[in-house]
Amino acid sequence: MSQESAETTVRVRPPELAPGAVIAQSLDNQWVTAELTREMVAGGRSLGEVGGAREKEVRAEYFRSLINTRQVVANRVFFYNNAAVSRDLVEGGAARRAHQKLLAQAALVPYLLNERDPAERPSTGLDFDERAFTAWQETLEGMPAGERVKCVRFSWEDQENRDATRSALFNAFAARVQGLTAKDIPLLAAQVGVPQRRHAAFAARIGEVVRLSNERSIRGDLVTRNVLYEEFVTVPGTPVSEGRYDRTKPFAGEIKQLLDLIYNVNLADALGMYPLTPAGSLRRVALQEWRDIRTTPAGTVTDPEQLLLFLQRQAFSTVQDRLALTPAAVDALALEDIWSLRQSDPWNAYIRAFDELTADPASFHERVGPVFDRYVRLNSEIVRLAGARGDSRARANKWLPVIEVVVTVGGAAFTAVTGDETWSVAGSLGGVSAKYGGSVQLVLRNRLEGRREQKFAREMAAVRFDGAREWERFHDMVRKLPGYREEGGSPAATGSATVQDELPEY
Repeated sequence: MSQESAETTVRVRPPELAPGAVIAQSLDNQWVTAELTREMVAGGRSLGEVGGAREKEVRAEYFRSLINTRQVVANRVFFYNNAAVSRDLVEGGAARRAHQKLLAQAALVPYLLNERDPAERPSTGLDFDERAFTAWQETLEGMPAGERVKCVRFSWEDQENRDATRSALFNAFAARVQGLTAKDIPLLAAQVGVPQRRHAAFAARIGEVVRLSNERSIRGDLVTRNVLYEEFVTVPGTPVSEGRYDRTKPFAGEIKQLLDLIYNVNLADALGMYPLTPAGSLRRVALQEWRDIRTTPAGTVTDPEQLLLFLQRQAFSTVQDRLALTPAAVDALALEDIWSLRQSDPWNAYIRAFDELTADPASFHERVGPVFDRYVRLNSEIVRLAGARGDSRARANKWLPVIEVVVTVGGAAFTAVTGDETWSVAGSLGGVSAKYGGSVQLVLRNRLEGRREQKFAREMAAVRFDGAREWERFHDMVRKLPGYREEGGSPAATGSATVQDELPEY
C-alpha cells in the first residue's frame, strides 16, 4: 500500500463497524427482484437487456439503505461493477463529491476480501467495468486532505484474513447450500413460488445442487455462487456477470433466488450485521434457520403474548398531516440530496428513534409511534431538500403513511397494517412447519404504494417457540383480534481443506 493510500484509509475489523450496520442485498451485481427474475428466465433476457428497469430499482434500494440506516457495507467490487452506484463516480462533479463525503462519514464502507487498498486493481481474469473502476480510483485519490475511507476486512494480517474468509464465507456458504435438503422442502418450494404439483421435481433439483456442493467439498474445491450459477442457473458458455439465465435448466430462477439469499445473508452474518433485503426479494425466513436461530441485536421473542403485541392496533400520540408528501421516486433524487438529508435534524431524530425501538422490541407499543412520526417528517424533509435545489425530477406525491408489521412463524405469516383511521390484520397459513421459528419485520410505507417511493423494511427480532403449545396459544390469540381474517396456502417469502494464497471473489 502506498504512503498516500495508508494516510487516506482507516482499517477496521467487523466488531468496529457501527451498531446496526447493514449489508444491502440490492448492491449485489446479480440482484433483481423475484418478479423480474421470472421475466428474464422466460424471455431469455440478460441483466444488460433489462438494465434500465433494473437500475431504477437498484438505485431506489441504494438510496433507501442510505436513508434508513447509519452505515451500509458493500463488497468493494460493487462500487465499480454496479452502475446504480458507479454512475455518481463516472459523472464526477457534485455527484462524485457527495459519494466522497459518504465514504468519509463511513456511511458507505467497502468490504475488502483480499485487497489491502480499496483502489487496488482487480485480479487478472476478473470481469469488471474499466471506465467505472478508473472513476472509483479517481474518487479515492481525489479525497480532500483529512478525509479518510473506512474499509473492513476480517483481519489485516493476510494469513489470518485468508483463514477467516475461508471459514466464515466460503465454508459457511457451502454449509448453507448443503443444508437445503434438510429443510421442509414443500414449505421452501412454496416460498420461492413453486406450485404444489412441481414440489417433487423441485426437491430433486435441490438434491442435485446439494450433491454438486458436497462433491466439491469432498475434493477440497471451494463452493462458490458462480460455480453453482454455471451449473444450475446461467446459459452455458456465457459469463456469470452477463446474467443470462437458462430457461432449459429446471427451476433456474428459483435456485438463483435461493443462492442470492444465501450469499448475502452469509456475508452479513460473517461480518456480524443485518442483511437488508429489498422489496420483492426472497426473505431470510425462507432459509428456515430456527433450529439454530441466531440472536439478532434486537434479541429473540419466545413468548406468545409478547409476540401478539406486534400485531395489535397501534395508538399514535400525534395527528399525522394528511397533506404530508413523499418523493414519488426516490431514485430520482440526487446523491447530494441523500448526503444533505443525513446531516439534517429530521434524519438524526428518525435514526435515534429506530435505534431505541430495536434496542428494546418489548416496548414496541411505546416506541413505534415516535418512529412513525419521525418517518413522516423525514419524507417531508426529503421533498423540501429536493425542492430547494429546484430538482423537478423529484416530484412529490400525497400519501397515506402506514406501519406494517409482518410476523412469520414456521410457514405461517401474519400481517398487521396500522395508519390514520386504518387497521387490518390477516394471516396466511397452510404450510405451518413443526419448527416454530421466524421473525418480526417492520415496514413503513405509503398505503397507496408507489414502487420506487421511500419506504423502510427491516427485521426487528427473531421468533422462536419451544413447540406446538406456544404456537397454538399464539394462533388462538391472533384469531381473536377484531377483524382478523385468515387464508390457507403457504405465503411466498418475498418481503475447504485446501490452502490457497488468494481466494476467488466472493
